[in-house]
Amino acid sequence: MSAELIKDLLFNTALLLSISIVYNLFFIHFDERRKKWLEVALGVFLGGVGILLMMNTVSFSNGIIFDTRSILISVTGLFLGYLPTIMATLMISLYRIYLGGGGALTGVLVTVTSALIGLCWYRYRLKKIRQKPKKVWPELYLFGVIVHLAMLACMLTLPNQQGFDVLQVITLPVLIIYPLGTLLLCLVMLQALKNREAEKNLRESRESYKHLYYEYQKKESLLRSLLDSLPDLVFYKDNAGVYLGCNKAFEGFAGKTKDELVGLTDFDLFDEKMATLFRDMDQLMMKEKKSRRNEEFVTYPDGQEVILETLKTPYYDHNAQILGLIGVSRDITERKKTEAEMLFLSQHDALTGLHNRGYYEKERQRLDHHDYLPLSLIIGDINGLKLINDAFGHGAGDKLLISIARILASCAREKDVLVRTGGDEFVMLLPQTSYRETGALVEKIKKACKAGYELDNERIITSISLGFATKTREQEPFEKVFRLAEESMYRKKLLDYKSFHSTVLNSIKTTLFEKSNETEEHAERMASMAKQLGQVLGLDQEELVALELATTLHDIGKISIDSKLLQKNGQLTDDEWLEVRKHPEVGYRIAQTVPELRKISEYILCHHERWDGTGYPQGLKTDEIPLLARILAIVDAYDAMTRDRPYRKAMTKKDAIDELKRNAGTQFDPVLVGVFIKDVIEENMIE
Repeated sequence: MSAELIKDLLFNTALLLSISIVYNLFFIHFDERRKKWLEVALGVFLGGVGILLMMNTVSFSNGIIFDTRSILISVTGLFLGYLPTIMATLMISLYRIYLGGGGALTGVLVTVTSALIGLCWYRYRLKKIRQKPKKVWPELYLFGVIVHLAMLACMLTLPNQQGFDVLQVITLPVLIIYPLGTLLLCLVMLQALKNREAEKNLRESRESYKHLYYEYQKKESLLRSLLDSLPDLVFYKDNAGVYLGCNKAFEGFAGKTKDELVGLTDFDLFDEKMATLFRDMDQLMMKEKKSRRNEEFVTYPDGQEVILETLKTPYYDHNAQILGLIGVSRDITERKKTEAEMLFLSQHDALTGLHNRGYYEKERQRLDHHDYLPLSLIIGDINGLKLINDAFGHGAGDKLLISIARILASCAREKDVLVRTGGDEFVMLLPQTSYRETGALVEKIKKACKAGYELDNERIITSISLGFATKTREQEPFEKVFRLAEESMYRKKLLDYKSFHSTVLNSIKTTLFEKSNETEEHAERMASMAKQLGQVLGLDQEELVALELATTLHDIGKISIDSKLLQKNGQLTDDEWLEVRKHPEVGYRIAQTVPELRKISEYILCHHERWDGTGYPQGLKTDEIPLLARILAIVDAYDAMTRDRPYRKAMTKKDAIDELKRNAGTQFDPVLVGVFIKDVIEENMIE
């Protein structure tokens, strides 16, 4: 082995390495996209490098040349894959054929076998080689040895005995220099690939970071918009209580912008009392290391006072150390008002404002204890509420209830429990109150009720029957005391009933005469004529009294009608007539509530029925109509026709008689009309 041969081989290897460096600098970056035309261009470039290597060869006789194209092609196959390797192999083989000589076939075989070995390694080993963190050189050196053993084997294809001659000369330098050259070129290529991968990873990392950054900015902007759109106050502080940020709602609460707020504490924003309250809550939450919910009264910068419900939650670093807190405050003022209203309604009567039965049951159990003895009880029942409702409507009944409730409340003491337990029933619990003291309180209430109550510029007639009892011993059942008070109340009610109803009836009559065209004189005239007709018909004394009372109160139901409607000058509309036609039924209900009037309630109900059945409210006819109601209808019609009304002048008696005769048998009982004209009207006219 001559020194000249070794020198030429080393020069050829160095040239290959130089070209590979140029490749790494200028062409390796194209590989990452692996477009076909780039791979073709790369194959042409490498084929050109191979041709350049073949122009600087080690020559033997008979056209036998040696160069480092085996290194180039094998490394190309290992690292660059199929298309560049095939292109380079094809160009180098064609050029070798073009050069000719006895070693042309061997040169082509060396090129092809080097390419095949490189592509096999590319197919099965490259991925694992790239994944190895270190110590890949033994495999790469082995790769170079195998490639060049195959190269030496190809020398046997030289003609005559030249192959053995060549092997004797080049085997040792080839197996020493070429595997090392292959190893060096593989290491350069591998490092280039790793650098490219590192650069690609870095670029992808940068792109990923940029994407994440933009996503973060986008999400932060979204989160900021979301927080600012919330009506709740959102803020966060560090563990020293220094504000780090907030939303728009909190800016309005604090009276500062977010930028102005950052770095401040509660003592910089609020008065000392409020700031101390917030700080103590923060410290308690930090100490417990868990979320806390608080309610606090606060004042906005504009002076508005609200109730806030605040949830404060700690947040931590990766070492589970508290970094600060996140707070969310919600204005619950309206909710608190609603809750208070619901609580009030659950314990109070909506009409009178007094406590209700549910509250009474709880207080009864609480006060039924030896600490509150003697425990007295007053039970009250309003007199005539149904009569008031029927006579004057439920509005008047409500006014009576409210008036009685206010009288009771004005007489009760602060420690007493006053309750409306039912429609017209009231109960008062009097802790630590003797029987004598309770009796004095009852007298005070009765005196106040007797005076009446001024409500909406109207004097309300008030009457309530009261009974009371006192529990003096702890062992005495409360139910027994309640029963005694109730019995006492019922006894009082029997005594109060008649006088109160008399008062109410007088009030009803007065109201009737004030509201309608019906005067007391009209009632007296009717009563006189009705009594005369009844005597002619042979009615007994009881029937005559009932007839006289019915004629006086037959229109009692009109007190439920608007006075403007009763005094209207023009003709009534259909709706107005419908309202007026209700008065017999209203009068009937009123009479039914008063024992003294129940016997005439049917006559009041039927006094607008007609003989032919076209009257109201029941459409009775002929003898179905009670006799006293038929008499009442005739007398009422005659007196009305002979008196002036707002909408017409009075008729003469003659015209009124003619009108009665025309309606006899349709509106009026014909027999009664004849008797009335002959024995009452004409008789009085003769006199």
